[in-house]
This record gives sequence, C-alpha cells and structure tokens, in this order.
Amino acid sequence: MASKKAGGTAKNLNDSKPKYLGVKLYAGQKAHIGDIIVRQRGTKMVPGRNVGLGKDHTIFALTEGVVAFRNVRKVGFDGHTTKRSAVDVVTQ
Repeated sequence: MASKKAGGTAKNLNDSKPKYLGVKLYAGQKAHIGDIIVRQRGTKMVPGRNVGLGKDHTIFALTEGVVAFRNVRKVGFDGHTTKRSAVDVVTQ
C-alpha cells in the first residue's frame, strides 16, 4: 500500500535524437566519390577542391583521393575577414 498520494508527472524527460555531426574522414584518409567528409550546421568548414556542398552544408567528395584540410580567409559582405578551414580531396 502506498504511503503517499500520487505525485505529478515529470515534464523534462524528452530528448531529441542525436544528429551525429562532425568530421567523418580525417586528413590523410582515402575518400571515394560521394563519401561524406564533414557534417555540419552552417559552413563552419568551406568546400575546397574536388569537394561539394550539400543543401544541409554537408561536405562530400566529388572525386577519389586523399582528404586534406587547409586554412583560408573568407571575406564577408561587409568586408570583414574570418579564418575558416577548407576541405580538399587531393587526387593522385
């Protein structure tokens, strides 16, 4: 027999599904055509050579080769420059 009256319900037990964002192939790893290299929200990393950008800002390989990262300067509309990482697929 219960010694207390029933309490209220908990309201903060729901959680969203994980989105699994981040780098999927690192520098020096081999990429095939269509392989996802980076999943991201917004263009934190910009596409470079032999790389495409999906509508959800996913960076993927357009050719076979080795993944490489480099830093680039990106100029905004107001002339402000920011440093970003660029993703390349280097063919052999």
